[in-house]
Amino acid sequence: MSDWIIRLIEQSGYLGVAFLMFLETVFPPIPSEIIMSIAGVKAAQGHMSLAGVIGSGTAGAMLGNYFWYLAARVVGIERFKPIIDKYGRWLTLDWHEIQRAEKLFGQFGFAFVFFGRMLPTLRSLISIPAGLLHMRLSTFVIWSTIGTAGWTSVLALFGWTLGNNVESIDDFIGPVSTAVIVLIVGTYLWRVIFWRPAP
Repeated sequence: MSDWIIRLIEQSGYLGVAFLMFLETVFPPIPSEIIMSIAGVKAAQGHMSLAGVIGSGTAGAMLGNYFWYLAARVVGIERFKPIIDKYGRWLTLDWHEIQRAEKLFGQFGFAFVFFGRMLPTLRSLISIPAGLLHMRLSTFVIWSTIGTAGWTSVLALFGWTLGNNVESIDDFIGPVSTAVIVLIVGTYLWRVIFWRPAP
């Protein structure tokens, strides 16, 4: 997985980091953990600056975040009502829960967006409910940028501390990401089994 990422970063520098992070946000299976950690290694080797790596990674990810936010906002939550009514069992949602989520997002959306940016898989998907529920754009951009910058900084610093030991990235981050994804899938299956629509 990491070989082509290394080559692209070596050939394209900051632009390559930004492009990869944009792809990671639009297509979550591409792991930001590996992208930013490798970029941090390159910074430690003197090929790029650590600040430049963090800035380019954050900028690329934010372009992807805005893409999903805008797409979801254009579609709007009302168009999903027939889908939710028909497939609520498998989505583990009903319209009552959507309305409750809309109220929660109105009050605490900044927290959902901020912390969501630091969780594998959810990091990309959190833009969709923010857009569907018409979260204020300025709030979305501010808290997304803070959360995204924090996450990319942690990963870049991790790679920077590794120095030349690129092989350790896959060994360490791979199992952690897998564990989080297993937890998310397990939570979904639990909801499918025990979910009941609101009376």
